[in-house]
Amino acid sequence: MTLGVRLSRDGPVSDAHNLLLLAAGSLRTTDPDRSREAGVQAVLAAWSGGDRDGCLAALDTLCPEGPPRDGTSRADHDPVETFWRAYRDGMRGVLNGDFGRAATLLRPVLDVLTARQEASRLLSAGTIALMLGDLGAARQVLGLALATARRETTPVLLPRVLEHLAYAELREGRYHQARVHAEAGLEAAAGQTQRNVTAGLSAVLALAASIAGDPATVATHARSALRIAHAHGLSQARTLAEWARARADLGHGHAEHAAARLAPLVQEGPRQGHFGLWMMAVPCYVEAAVLAGHDLGTGTGALTGTDVEILIDRYARWASLGADPQAPAVVLRCRALVAGDEDREDLFGAALARHENVDSPYEHARTHLAYGMWLRRRRRPGEARAQLRRAVMGFDQCGADVWTARADAELRAAGETPVASSSPASGAAPLTLLTPQQLRIARSVALGATNREVARQLSISTRTVEYHLRNIFTHLGVRSRVALARCLGPELSPSGRADGSAGPQAVRTAPD
Repeated sequence: MTLGVRLSRDGPVSDAHNLLLLAAGSLRTTDPDRSREAGVQAVLAAWSGGDRDGCLAALDTLCPEGPPRDGTSRADHDPVETFWRAYRDGMRGVLNGDFGRAATLLRPVLDVLTARQEASRLLSAGTIALMLGDLGAARQVLGLALATARRETTPVLLPRVLEHLAYAELREGRYHQARVHAEAGLEAAAGQTQRNVTAGLSAVLALAASIAGDPATVATHARSALRIAHAHGLSQARTLAEWARARADLGHGHAEHAAARLAPLVQEGPRQGHFGLWMMAVPCYVEAAVLAGHDLGTGTGALTGTDVEILIDRYARWASLGADPQAPAVVLRCRALVAGDEDREDLFGAALARHENVDSPYEHARTHLAYGMWLRRRRRPGEARAQLRRAVMGFDQCGADVWTARADAELRAAGETPVASSSPASGAAPLTLLTPQQLRIARSVALGATNREVARQLSISTRTVEYHLRNIFTHLGVRSRVALARCLGPELSPSGRADGSAGPQAVRTAPD
């Protein structure tokens, strides 16, 4: 059993699961307490590896099936048996998507674990609360677990407690707090052999940076997580890290890249995301596919429009189970993004009304932003500005600096100087928001090249040029080629070209 626990922290989790499963079986008659401890650890190892069947197999070791010979329930004889049956059947409910039954069975388990006031028990309680989607309870219990772990003489649990607490804060939209606790977790794990925990902490940091950091930081943390995740079979850490990279792409205007990264995570197959997490990536995929402008069905790895509608329906069913309090509003946003114009406004309005019932400033702001972007493209700038102002303030409230800058750019494009923001990104030079490819396209267009000419120069499709040009206009807060030329004036040499060669004497203003 000891080796299995050690491997669950620093080794292939499938090996850990198998060793712990064997230990649970061999200790069942001689040491029931240690047998159940091994069984719980086997469940957690299988969860980390994304092995749903392995979780179910480990749960079966926690208490024997069938009533005693006298015909009464074992739970009638022993409160310990009651506890373990509730834990087993409640966790089965989580794995089967029956969150109502799971919550009914696991609430008493949470109470028992919390009453013990031990770091290991509080960590287990916080983990259960996270699985049930009770983020407030999870953060509260894990905060208590952190205080308890810091008082205990053995610091082995401290990094894992910090990992779970940071993830709970991330789910609640508290990105700065999540980063602080994840960094503390990495510092605590540095003197120990806990690479699997390190991978989880790095994935959390990548996710936090995807909302409130720069692409280089996201890439650094994601690479750290993925290097260990691939070697040790950590499906949970891998899914979070890949999701972080996609969210960074989406936040910085690279919707095609985001859709390509997310498509394998939300489809069936060997690269599908973790069974307990992949639904959370669906809204990002839907938005990325819509913004990429490829009709939800062209491009490598993309889903067809019908597939996306089916995916949204599956997400809606998952949301109705209560696993995530903000999901019902996000479902309506997803439906709005793919709906026809005649239905879109009502769906956005319904989504915003749902958001009012849940404390989720980041997702609320995402809906304001999506609605504002649609209104602006429908040439309704006054209404767009009202939505975009709320988006700026919402992102600023939760520290989502990347998205604050994006909403600022949309607000400028809608004809208004944005409200003051504490976001460092919003004070950056506009051209630093462009990728090298976007900067090349912007310079060519500013010098008078048509979209077709730019496509030929760069050996890309005209459609790709159009997609990049939309993002360039958004980032720079301009609405025409003339305004783009003025914005890039200092970037162009006196001879008319960035490279010093001769160029057109006038900038073309007609659309291609």
